[in-house]
Amino acid sequence: MQKLLLLVFGLALSLSLNAQKNAIVSGVLRDAQNGETLIGATVEVLGQNKGNISNEYGFYSISLPEGNDSIALRFSYLGYESLVRKVMPRGEQKINISLYPVGALLNEVVVQANQLAEKVKSTEMSVATLSTKDVKSLPALFGEVDIIKILQLKPGITPGAEGTTGLFVRGGNSDQNLIVLDEAVVYNASHLFGFFSTFNSDAVKDLKVYKGGFPAQYGGRLSSVIDVRMKEGNNQKFSGSGGLGLIASRLTLEGPIQKDKSSFIVSGRRTYADIITRAINNANEGKEDYNKIPDYYFYDLNTKVNFTLSEKDRLYLSGYFGRDVFKFRDQTFNFLFDWGNATGSARWNHTFGPKLFANTTFTYSDYRYRIQNVLQGFSFQLGSNIRDANTKIDFYYQPSNKHTIRFGANATYHAFEVGRLRAGSDDGSIRFESGQNFDGMEYGMYFADEWVAAPRLKINYGARISMWQNNPAFYAAFEPRAALNYAVSERFSLKGSYSRMNQYVHLLASSGLSLPTDIWYPSTKGIKPEISDQVAIGASYLIGKNVLITWEAWYKWLQNQIDFKDGAEIFANNNLEEELIVGKGYAYSPIELEIEKKEGKLTGWIGYTLAWVRRGEFEGINGGAYFPPRFDTRHNLSVVAMYKLTKKIQLTGSWVYTSGYTSWLPSGLFSFLDVPGAPTQPVVPIYGPRNTFRYPAYQRFDLGVVFKLRSRRFENDLTISVYNALDRRNPYFLYVDFDTQQQNIGGQIVDTPVGFQAKQVSLFPVLPSVTWNFKF
Repeated sequence: MQKLLLLVFGLALSLSLNAQKNAIVSGVLRDAQNGETLIGATVEVLGQNKGNISNEYGFYSISLPEGNDSIALRFSYLGYESLVRKVMPRGEQKINISLYPVGALLNEVVVQANQLAEKVKSTEMSVATLSTKDVKSLPALFGEVDIIKILQLKPGITPGAEGTTGLFVRGGNSDQNLIVLDEAVVYNASHLFGFFSTFNSDAVKDLKVYKGGFPAQYGGRLSSVIDVRMKEGNNQKFSGSGGLGLIASRLTLEGPIQKDKSSFIVSGRRTYADIITRAINNANEGKEDYNKIPDYYFYDLNTKVNFTLSEKDRLYLSGYFGRDVFKFRDQTFNFLFDWGNATGSARWNHTFGPKLFANTTFTYSDYRYRIQNVLQGFSFQLGSNIRDANTKIDFYYQPSNKHTIRFGANATYHAFEVGRLRAGSDDGSIRFESGQNFDGMEYGMYFADEWVAAPRLKINYGARISMWQNNPAFYAAFEPRAALNYAVSERFSLKGSYSRMNQYVHLLASSGLSLPTDIWYPSTKGIKPEISDQVAIGASYLIGKNVLITWEAWYKWLQNQIDFKDGAEIFANNNLEEELIVGKGYAYSPIELEIEKKEGKLTGWIGYTLAWVRRGEFEGINGGAYFPPRFDTRHNLSVVAMYKLTKKIQLTGSWVYTSGYTSWLPSGLFSFLDVPGAPTQPVVPIYGPRNTFRYPAYQRFDLGVVFKLRSRRFENDLTISVYNALDRRNPYFLYVDFDTQQQNIGGQIVDTPVGFQAKQVSLFPVLPSVTWNFKF
C-alpha cells in the first residue's frame, strides 16, 4: 500500500512540475447575446496539434509552452462564429470569451466549429446529443415538441408503445435509465400516461445521452444516462418565447437581475383540454341521458436563477414542478388520480485556479402518485412515493494538456412509501390500511483521467466505488470504466469502451408500459442490486466536413434482473418482496449505425440497429429458459431530415420502422360445458412459453413545414405537422377474441367457443396539427 501511495504521489508531483513550465490560459465561454455558458466548446492552438473543450459549466483550461512569441487560440462552437485571440504565453491568464451565433454579425467571414470532426477525435462513444433547435423543427404528436420522443429516433434506443415516451436502451428496462434535470433525478419523465415527456423544450439548454462507455461520475442505473440541463436565463436583456398548440400552450420569460451578473428564467406549460370538457359538461348539465366527461390536465413549471458572486464563484438555484390530474365527480362519486415530480437543485461553482474547478451540488427529488375515491359512506386512497436528498462534489483538474482529471463523491438519502392503501367507512366502523416504508443510503466516489497517451491515442480510464445501506443489508461495488480512441487519420478513428454499473433502486412494473402506478423499490437483504457489464467497439469516419458515419457493436451482460411471479398480487400487499423473482439477461448488437449531417441546407441523420435481447433463469418462468422481453425488436431504422427550402420555409420529415414487439398470448383454451343451467363460459388458462408471439412491424411517416414569419416587434413561426401521414394503423396492444358457434347441448342452445384469434387496437390515425411559436 505504501508503494502504491508513493507511486500516486510521484505521478501527481510529476504532472504538477511539468505543468509549471507552461503558461496557463483559462476562463469561461459564453453566448454573446444572452450570456448562456457554452458546453463542449472547442479551444484550439492554431498551428499545433493541441486543444481542449469546455466543461458542463463553460469552464476551459489550456496549457501553452512559455515563450516570447504570441500564440493564436481559436474558440469555436457549433452554430457560432469562431473567434481567434492572440495571447502571450506567460504565467496564468484568465480570458473569458463570448461567441456570437452565426448571422448575428453582418459582413464578416463566418468560420464555424466542426462538431463532427470533434466527435472523431473524442474518446466518448455511445453518445447522442440533441439541440433544441432541431427538436422544435421536427413534426410531433399533436404539435407538442418532445425531446424524449426525438431520442427514440436515435440508434440503440427502442421506443415504448405507440406514441409514448418509453425508452429501452441497448436491451435495458425502462427503469434502467438515469434521467437527471440540472443534476436532480426525475423518476417519472412522462405526462398523459406516457404520451408526452416532462421536459419543456423552451427551458432546455442541452441534452446528452450516454448509452455505454459511461463516465465515472455517473452511477445508479444500468443502461443509460440522460443528462438534461436547463437554460440559465438571459443576463443581457429581457426576452420571452412561447407557443400555442392544439392541446397545450407554453410561455418562457427570462432576463437579467443585474446585467452580466445574474439572471432568471421561468418557463411554464399547461394543457387546456379540461377547460373545454368542463364547458361541455356545464352546457349539458341537467340532461338525464348525458354522461359527464372527466377532467384531465397536466402542467410543468421550470424556474432558475443564477448569480455571479465573484470572479471565482457562481451560484445556481433551479426547480421543476410538474403534475398530472385526472378527476371525475358527480353526486355519488368523487374520483381523483394525480401524479407528478418535484425537483430542486442548488449548485455552487468555484474556480480555485487556472487548473482546478469545483462544483458542489445539493438536489432534492420527489415523485408520488395518489388515487382517491369517495363513495357514499365509504372512501379509499392508494398511493406511492419516493424522495431523494443528495449532496455531491465534483472536481475538474487539468494539470496539463495531456491529462484532464475528474474526481468526486456523493451521498443520497432515499425514502420509499410503497403501495400505501387506506380505506374505510365514514362512521369509522370499517378501517383498513396497508403498505410499507423503507429508506436507504447510497454513496459513490469516483476518479477518471482523460489521458493523451500518444499523438494518435487517447485513453479515458477510471473507476467508481458505490455503496448501499438499508439495514440490515449493505452492498459495496467496484465499477471500472475505460474508453480509448485511436486516430488512424484525421478523418478515421477506432474506439472501444468497457463499463460496469450497479443499480440499487428498482421499478416494479406490472406491464410493458411506463405507468404512474409503477412502484420504486429498494435493494434489501432479499433483493440484491442489479448489475450490468457492457463492452463496445466502434469506428468513426468523416466524409468531407459534413457527413459522419459511426458504427458500433456491443454486448451487455445483466445480473439480478427483477420480475413478478406469474399471478403476482401487487396492490395492498405488505409482503411485496415475496411476489418477486430474480434472473439474468443479456443483449448484443453487431450493427448500431448512424449517418449524420450537421451543416448545409439538408441536415439530419439515418440510424439503424440490429439487436437481440434475452431474459432468463427466472424460477417458475419458462422452466428457467431464456426468452425475449417485450422490447426485443430485431430491426430499428429511422430517417430524419430537415431541409431549408428558403430563408423562411423549412421542410422536415421522419420515417420509422421497428420490428414488432413480442407478446405473451394464450396458446389454447377450454370451456366448461357441464354446468347445468349455466351458459358456457370460455376460459383461457393455457399459456405456452413467454413472449412467443410478435406484433406486426411498426411503421410511421411524419411530415412538417415551418414558416418563419417576421414582424418589427418579435420573431414567430407557424409549424404545421402531420403525424402518421400515411395513416398506417400500428398496434397499440393486442387482445384475444373468441369465435363462438351455437350448439344444442342437452336440449339447450348455447354459444360454444370454437376458436380464438388475436386482434389489435390502434390509437392514432393521420393527425395534422398547427402550432404558433413566438419569440421577443
